[in-house]
Amino acid sequence: MTTGSPPPTASRRSRARTFVPLGVAAWLVLEIWLLTLVADAAGALTVFLLLLAGAVLGGLVIKRAGRRAFKNLTETLQRQQAGETPAQRRMGSGSGFLMLGGLLLMLPGPISDVAGLLLLVPPVRTFLGRRAERSLERRMSAAGAGGLGDAFQQARMRRPDGKVVQGEVVRQDGSPAPRHGDDGPRPPLTP
Repeated sequence: MTTGSPPPTASRRSRARTFVPLGVAAWLVLEIWLLTLVADAAGALTVFLLLLAGAVLGGLVIKRAGRRAFKNLTETLQRQQAGETPAQRRMGSGSGFLMLGGLLLMLPGPISDVAGLLLLVPPVRTFLGRRAERSLERRMSAAGAGGLGDAFQQARMRRPDGKVVQGEVVRQDGSPAPRHGDDGPRPPLTP
């Protein structure tokens, strides 16, 4: 009996799934080793105070960045409700790298603290923001034509085991569902 579906293939493990856990483990071992070196040189109380200061400073940075992000969001929504066209966003006004810096400061260890302090420097954040934006633009242009609706349509057609379910959505009155680009409502996503 033929079902029309291709036979399952063995999934290949990506490089990221292989090297990211190894990198995280190496980073943790290095952080612990450096903390023990600092504790031997300066004492356990000094290390405890450094860890406490990093946690407090990281919390303050995350709180400030969150407030800034919420303020920017409310201002943007108010401008859109007033009918203004969205203005060009300012470079360096994003709070994502500030929040990441605060999180790195909160993590125990000298390497994460140095990385978190570097992310608090505005030129470093601007440089990393430009690099991230260019990388995202390259990936989006390489993805080709297709929008978010296409991604949802594809997710809707695939079962969890990877098999594609062929079919068409038909309304109660017997008319076919609107195609991509029509303004009609789409059926809800159901598992």
